[in-house]
Amino acid sequence: MIRKTACTTAFLILLATPAFAQNAAPASPAPVEKPSSPELSACKATAMAALTAREPEIKDIYIDEDGLTIAVAETKVEDTPVTRIIMGEAYLKTDKSDKPRRFLCLIGEKGKVLLTFFTQR
Repeated sequence: MIRKTACTTAFLILLATPAFAQNAAPASPAPVEKPSSPELSACKATAMAALTAREPEIKDIYIDEDGLTIAVAETKVEDTPVTRIIMGEAYLKTDKSDKPRRFLCLIGEKGKVLLTFFTQR
């Protein structure tokens, strides 16, 4: 009986050892945020410039990249070609609370931002 208990205890220790080793390892640095696409960076920069001109209390725009839809387009608005359409959720950072907003950005030829648009929910 003692031998069986000793074997069982040794077996449980062996099973638990990898878990202890994983938990005992030094914490790895925080994961690096994935880089934005150049189109999304351009949309954000253009939107910041336009928004802060009208509303100086806006400090930053956070765009939820995980929920974005980036569509390749081959269309025109009148004579202006549209190559990408980016849609998703964004937060306008102010000193007050930030509220989620729907975000739309149209990209033209050579990555030029044609339109950025935010709606309130």
